[in-house]
Amino acid sequence: MSGAPFDPASALARLASGSRAGRLLHVHEVPARQARRAEWPSWVHPAVYAAFASSGVTSLWSHQAQAAELARAGEHVVMATGTASGKSLGYLVPVLSSLVEGADAPTGRGATALYLSPTKALAADQVARLQALAIPGLRAATYDGDTPQEERRWIREHAQLVLSNPDLVHHSLLPQHQRWAPFLRALRYVVIDECHVYRGVFGSHLAALLRRLRRVAARYGASPTFVLASATVRDPALHAQRLTGLPVHAVEEDGSPREAMTFALWEPGDLPGRDATGAPFDGPGGEDVDTSGETPARRSATSEAADLLADLVAGGVQTVAFARSRAGVEALAGSARRSLGEVAPGLEAAVAAYRGGYLPEERRRLERSLREGSLVGLAATNALELGIDISGLDAVLLAGWPGTRASLWQQAGRAGRAGTRSLAVFVAADDPLDTYLVHHPEAVFGQSVEATVMDPENPHVLAPHLAAAAAELPLTEADLGLFGQDARALVEALVARGILRRRPTGWYWARTDRATDHVSLRGSGEVVGIVERRTGRVLGTIDEESAHSQVHTGAVHVHQGETYVVTDLDLEGRTACVVRGDPGWSTFAQSDSAFDIVATERSFHWGPVTVSFGPVKVHTQVTSFLRRLPSGEIIGTHPLDLPRRTLSTKAVWWTMPVEVLEACGVEEPDIPGAAHAAEHAAIGMLPLVATSDRWDIGGVSTALHPDTGLPTILIYDGHPGGAGFAERAFDAFTTWLGATRDAIASCGCERGCPACVQSPKCGNGNDPLDKAGAVALLSMVLAWGEAAVSRKAQVTAAG
Repeated sequence: MSGAPFDPASALARLASGSRAGRLLHVHEVPARQARRAEWPSWVHPAVYAAFASSGVTSLWSHQAQAAELARAGEHVVMATGTASGKSLGYLVPVLSSLVEGADAPTGRGATALYLSPTKALAADQVARLQALAIPGLRAATYDGDTPQEERRWIREHAQLVLSNPDLVHHSLLPQHQRWAPFLRALRYVVIDECHVYRGVFGSHLAALLRRLRRVAARYGASPTFVLASATVRDPALHAQRLTGLPVHAVEEDGSPREAMTFALWEPGDLPGRDATGAPFDGPGGEDVDTSGETPARRSATSEAADLLADLVAGGVQTVAFARSRAGVEALAGSARRSLGEVAPGLEAAVAAYRGGYLPEERRRLERSLREGSLVGLAATNALELGIDISGLDAVLLAGWPGTRASLWQQAGRAGRAGTRSLAVFVAADDPLDTYLVHHPEAVFGQSVEATVMDPENPHVLAPHLAAAAAELPLTEADLGLFGQDARALVEALVARGILRRRPTGWYWARTDRATDHVSLRGSGEVVGIVERRTGRVLGTIDEESAHSQVHTGAVHVHQGETYVVTDLDLEGRTACVVRGDPGWSTFAQSDSAFDIVATERSFHWGPVTVSFGPVKVHTQVTSFLRRLPSGEIIGTHPLDLPRRTLSTKAVWWTMPVEVLEACGVEEPDIPGAAHAAEHAAIGMLPLVATSDRWDIGGVSTALHPDTGLPTILIYDGHPGGAGFAERAFDAFTTWLGATRDAIASCGCERGCPACVQSPKCGNGNDPLDKAGAVALLSMVLAWGEAAVSRKAQVTAAG
């Protein structure tokens, strides 16, 4: 790579020249930020200061010093400053000083601390940094599923700082807290890194887990200080308080310097002579339900980003390209390598893929190669979005909207981490939201990050955690307040089901199995191993729910550019056997579904239109898969015999009488197509008002829903118990539907395309779809809403 400073403007001009002219729609300059320095606090242990000073850190940024002072004083604190702003130093200074002070004590273990990150990679990255500091007397170690058994006892008994993840706390530390007693008795700090990741159901799980941790720590006389960090979260104090159940002070003024960033919005060109049809269940899940029969009208974001990545790599620009799915990452990396083979032979090995499901040693090797510079281009899922310390990246490509503005800035922030100017390019997918955003830059750059949606009292999440808590230590009356106002009712329900037993001293676990085995923190259930049949080598893993649609028998699976075919999926044995070889086609799963509305919790009426929110049951079954040639031609449909899955979740839905639809121009025979098109676009636009990704959400539309007796459009959270997304949509219904209507109406296509009403995950082949009918339907609903607001204003004025 060239030693000259990277120039984003010239790189962008080169990308947008020639046949790509006209695809660059908007360029936004993020200005540089000046540094605000602070002195090291006087209480910092000399060994800690010496270690950082020897690595060049002789002063702190203002936010680091502020957070360190608060944490040292025992105040719970959350740092919410920019990407690469050095948040880790803000918590390491007080934590390491306390640990080293304890190590100086003549007797006893001294203070301990627990660091939790959402990924193993981030914890491993942190411990590598600590080892490089070489602070005398500091004993720090990672403890996770990859830790050898022979090391675990030493860590429990001797480590001062344990770096791990919530899964370890759930499955090991809390159920076996007696083994951890010396560590817990001395627990001074708990660090929660990248806390914005804990939203939706995952956030609810962590909130319950931290309350369990606080309860067990109190049993050993400890009341640790919580320090949280995130680059991208709105109202960080409220979010941190919901997670911990404690009052938290927010540090938001960023004192670190940052060079300017050039941020471009890019729309791929059209593919001439092509149209798109895709299949009325639109289930959540990224790469599993795609039954479109033909190639999209616009070039895919993955293909476009692959070409841009190849060009940047050929120019020596170290780049990470983010894709939205595992399959997308493999396709992007493979396409970039092929392009480099044509224009810069020998550089193919400088591009690789990085995603969840890889084995730990493979991920570590890729991270190391990226740091060392032998990898110039990397295609990655959001597994690389978090704060792994990879300095020196020049550019970031985002192939499709990452789901939230928070993720957008988190991913874009991976470039420029060495204090240099950087380039970020958002490449729009053929999707209503993506198209809307690249044509409305103010929706990207003129808005703060989304409100984090998370419910600490989600009963589907909290009930099994209460059972796990009772298995750790009998639950008492005094404990119930820790878990929220509904805890008593949930405990009584667990007693009625024989899961807990009431005794005079409290509630006890009443079963012989492990309580923690009934809780999956990440909502993924069992893990299925992907095994090469000939050698027995484990290629990677996948969660059981995704296994139904991605590694079913006959599925084509790609791993680091190598193609495999699944010969057998054994759900009971949790194994998918594969054989290496490219059959020349790709596969796409098809699903059937049924929906039951369980109850209405909230509703309002706009004249004849009723908008509701409440619990629903979603029944899905993967029934078959398609084989498709690279040309888009479908060459076969093959049945599958897989079990039906039922999801209990929350949804928002609205109903409209047939005669009202007819009055706005949607005749009865046209209702299915109009409702289906409106539903697709509404799913695509929901991330505009909630901290969700399109793949977190599912939907159904019908001309006559059996539970309502009316034409109904229903959008649901794709997580057990709900994740808060549908409720946020209910609360922001007018904004959400208005943006949906505008996105469809402003699209230049004639009958509907992936940029407005077609869905990449449709379970019914994107048929029927009626673009004009959807605009009429949504306009009618919004008109009744405006009338309702007007009537309310008149009544208020008259009163």
